[in-house]
Amino acid sequence: MNLQPALKPIISIVTPSYNQGMYLPKTIESVISQEGDFFVDYIIIDGKSDDDSVEIIRHYDALLQSREWPLNCLGITYRWVSEKDGGQTDALIKGFSLAKGNIFAWLNSDDTYLSGALQAVVVFFNANQDISLLYGEAHYTDATDRIIGRYQTHPFSLEKLASANIICQPATFFRREAYETVGKLDKRLGFVMDYDLWIRIGMLYSCSQIPHLLATYRLHKTSKTIDKKTLFNNAEESLAVTRRHFGWAPITRIYTSCRILCLERLPGILGQNRFFVTTAAIACAIIRSIYLNRGFHRNDLKLLNRDNFRKLFKSRLEIMTGI
Repeated sequence: MNLQPALKPIISIVTPSYNQGMYLPKTIESVISQEGDFFVDYIIIDGKSDDDSVEIIRHYDALLQSREWPLNCLGITYRWVSEKDGGQTDALIKGFSLAKGNIFAWLNSDDTYLSGALQAVVVFFNANQDISLLYGEAHYTDATDRIIGRYQTHPFSLEKLASANIICQPATFFRREAYETVGKLDKRLGFVMDYDLWIRIGMLYSCSQIPHLLATYRLHKTSKTIDKKTLFNNAEESLAVTRRHFGWAPITRIYTSCRILCLERLPGILGQNRFFVTTAAIACAIIRSIYLNRGFHRNDLKLLNRDNFRKLFKSRLEIMTGI
């Protein structure tokens, strides 16, 4: 089904995918089931999966082509490729280079949109022409789709964004113009390409939080957010991006890296004792903060508050989900 020229919004959504066949059907269905006054331009970039992902992608392509799948919006284009790529960021760059829409987003192959999400986005963008990026609320779910928490978002603030991940990626949408003007995604980044993009857009354009539940964010053993194999590299990349854009190494981000390192390196029972790990991580964070910031940074004083002190003895999952 081809998109026809129209004044109605076209939302281009890219799904990068690699061996996520167990979650992919719900991701795809959450996109092509959206209802509202808009066109959907859906692009799936598969990294040559060796599970059943390609068969699943083909299945929904056939349903749309035959019109067996009910259409609840103005029109859907469904395009996909399956070939080797350089990872998630490379796949996203490739997908957005093919996009036809004036509103962009990406939905990873283990996340989903909630019913009414795209219509809420269109209504807000139409009513707020000065806003170039919006983000809503999201549930955390586990591998079985059970809701395990709520993503901790906050009203947009670059200062807040420097020290905390206040924007939920699957619940974020941005205008094509903003994406292209700031230089698109940074292909050098493997973990926080989204965070880097939010900062660059936020420095030039108006951004806004909206009070709508838009998506689910799945946490499972192999997700980059909590995979122990990549967690430290993820935290370090986040810290490096923050330093590059803000010229400041927030102690909250330093502490995250130090805690992950202590959990990995402390031997035996010491690494299992929450109090000892926290104490070691605090000491590590203070020393590293002084080194990176060449002394105490005045912005860190705002972070030494009751809420952040309460988080010191919580696990990463408890902090993320608000448990």
